[in-house]
Amino acid sequence: MLSGDHLDVDVLRRELLRPGGLWQAVDVVDRTGSTNADLADRARRGAASGSVLVTDFQDAGRGRQGRTWVAPRGTGIALSVLLRPDGVDPARWSWLPLLAGLAVVEGVRRAADVPAELKWPNDVLVAERKLCGILAERVETPTGPACVVGLGLNVWLSADELPVPSATSLALLAAERGPGERPPSRNLLIATILAAFDLIYSRWEVLDDDSLFAASYLKRCATIGRQVKVLLPDDVEVEGQAEAVDHDGRLVVRTATGLRTFSAGDVVHLR
Repeated sequence: MLSGDHLDVDVLRRELLRPGGLWQAVDVVDRTGSTNADLADRARRGAASGSVLVTDFQDAGRGRQGRTWVAPRGTGIALSVLLRPDGVDPARWSWLPLLAGLAVVEGVRRAADVPAELKWPNDVLVAERKLCGILAERVETPTGPACVVGLGLNVWLSADELPVPSATSLALLAAERGPGERPPSRNLLIATILAAFDLIYSRWEVLDDDSLFAASYLKRCATIGRQVKVLLPDDVEVEGQAEAVDHDGRLVVRTATGLRTFSAGDVVHLR
């Protein structure tokens, strides 16, 4: 592990909790299985929209398709947020992981000065290397449906600690810039990412026009214009050129047989 830094709940609360803001509660736990699972349990017990849960170590982190991973203590950011979109058509909720991706990209660009981009639907890349993954899960609660959005951001991982060789961390990216370069603290990264999420989500919640968010997403999306392979259930693979992200957040791919639209699936960028 490269040299890490300390998560400080007082700093995070001071930076994130403000009157009229999205974030209503911030908790940091030393260790857990999954922040998404824990926050889903809290949602069922009545936790408020805008609850944030951060951990220094999770041993059952989950990604798409049920994948799991474990990162050494103190090397990354593992956090989840609870959202109860007010009066928003549930059909629009598919945008939530994409909005989170936008927030991560903007936050990382501002705080760490790295050229982060999006890979549809839920990864953040730097120079084609995965820096962050995002998972959104709908939760049924006694007061109505909610959504838990989790993210895992590689901050202090060394090369041999990365989950896959094609990943990277902010510490490795900083080292590439020169001796003595370091990433920002995890407290600053969390505060900057969630401040961006607050701004993006608050606009999305009141504006009934997702074309605005599709345009913002396209500006940061490395998938558009690329030859891609979309991996679907039952070992189905579709190849073509990614042409757009539509107003519903779906990927539009031009294949040999015409345009196809995907609401979910793993995407491989082909070189």
